Amino acid sequence: MQYVDVASRLLLLTVFALALGSKVSSRGAWNEFVRSIRTMAVIDNTKAPAAAVATAVAEAGVIVLAVIPLRWAGSLSFVLAAGLLGCLTVAVVMVVRRGAAVPCRCFGASTTPLGVEHVVRNGILIAIALLGLGASLVNGSFEPGFGVVAGVFGAVLGVLMSRWDDLVSLLRTS
Repeated sequence: MQYVDVASRLLLLTVFALALGSKVSSRGAWNEFVRSIRTMAVIDNTKAPAAAVATAVAEAGVIVLAVIPLRWAGSLSFVLAAGLLGCLTVAVVMVVRRGAAVPCRCFGASTTPLGVEHVVRNGILIAIALLGLGASLVNGSFEPGFGVVAGVFGAVLGVLMSRWDDLVSLLRTS
């Protein structure tokens, strides 16, 4: 189970690092992220900047906790990731139900409007966070070589998850 913990940590660390990096890479990127929160209209417009900061801080928290090689830190990282993803999923569902064409700014500039595919992606990430949480609570032996393989596997899957819109687009055109 320790390999599931490692793979899940690296997957979520990669996803949240790419998401946070895309939001804070420039003032323009940050402003676009705040604007997308306002466009979602799931909270009062005046609270959009605070919601953006809270999202970024939570993403950073997932990243920091995921890199600490202690069981309690991994467990907290998984709980924080699942909670943040749950909140974001509720917001996406509200936008989708309204039929609003709000672009997904999860990983930077995108013209792809939020849709059911984003709910599915977030559901998969929540499941991974919960699976990782369960794995982080189990004792067991650990071979460092296998741990590296599990970590690389998780990171690669994290990159693929960050390109979800592109993957869905490829499948739709096939």
